[in-house]
Amino acid sequence: MILNLRVDHKTTDIQSMENISGEIDDLFWKLQDKYSINEYIEISTCNRKEYYIHNDNIEFDDELLSHSNRLIIIEYGDSSIIHLLRMASGLESMIVGEDQILGQIKDSKAKAMKNHHCGKVLDTVFTKAIHVGQVVRNKTNINKGSVSIGSAAVDLAQSHLGDLEGKSVLVIGAGKMGKLVAKSLSEKNLSAILVANRTFYVAVELAKDLNGDAILFSELDNYLSDADLVISATAAPHHIITKERLENCGIADSDLLIVDIANPRDVSEDVKELGVRLFNIDDLREIADYNKKLREDEFAEAEIIISGEYNLLKDSFKIMEVESILSSLRISMENIRQREVQKTLSMLSDVDGNQEIINGLTNSIVNKIFFDISKNLKEAARNDKKEIIDASEYLFNFK
Repeated sequence: MILNLRVDHKTTDIQSMENISGEIDDLFWKLQDKYSINEYIEISTCNRKEYYIHNDNIEFDDELLSHSNRLIIIEYGDSSIIHLLRMASGLESMIVGEDQILGQIKDSKAKAMKNHHCGKVLDTVFTKAIHVGQVVRNKTNINKGSVSIGSAAVDLAQSHLGDLEGKSVLVIGAGKMGKLVAKSLSEKNLSAILVANRTFYVAVELAKDLNGDAILFSELDNYLSDADLVISATAAPHHIITKERLENCGIADSDLLIVDIANPRDVSEDVKELGVRLFNIDDLREIADYNKKLREDEFAEAEIIISGEYNLLKDSFKIMEVESILSSLRISMENIRQREVQKTLSMLSDVDGNQEIINGLTNSIVNKIFFDISKNLKEAARNDKKEIIDASEYLFNFK
């Protein structure tokens, strides 16, 4: 069974997501303690937290699941897999069609593989999801144009500040999200763009690409008061901009506009008491809805691709069910072959001369017998003929 636990932008706001992300972690580790889960993949982004679990022992009505926070979405089997395929295709993103989620899914799978908790089933599912995401983007226009949380943040700022030409912008965070923000800002005729990051050389590289300047993270206070726009996207586990900090920078009754696209949030709500206009991921929804309408025509085509690929994946799972039978059968036949070869060779005088001939003959016999068995058993799996699979396990003494 594949189980999906998640919280995302569709059901919660940013504040609830921050709280429930911890609850999902707690729920997962309680399931881990109870069922010894060996196969799982975690996905964590600015607007979603998910676990994909493969474990055949977890009960559908387990009290850990039935008594969990109602905002935690719990799906099993087909529903969980289809959600993953849609997510990889950009259909489940706040900014529909964005490419970043595909990279995040790849990274999550790679991390699970490195830490040895991605087994054959989740490897198959996630490999298919990545493939589907690529096919949908190649065969539709779902990701046409500038579509990312970063570009939406810039659009939001522009809707409140007007044209950004001549404005001074400070980008805090030069990671993946910060780079997306910077990419969108590079098209504006700004008077100044500054980049701050805890690792200074990373800020230097990004600022160089933007024809801007990098500043030391420790000197951030010296530049906050001069900015017209601040876009913050760090991975800090706590607030880095607070009312107290801005007051110490001399900011009060300010026209400063801040767009905080971090999760957890970088900016505390109390900065609004200073007149600062603060927006976060929740405020991107209007832009996200507009972006979705622009891509509605691509949805139907994407769904057709997803449906077809899901059917192929189901066939793969059916084949996987009989592969253990076929593997055991092949080993059993090979053991029989080798025993019979040794018996025959012991009765022949010219051992060296006959061994190669006999090995070739017996290998050919085994391959020919095994070919039809393998083909027919896989066909039975594809057609859901469980009685044939059960009979095969019984006939070949594997059950």
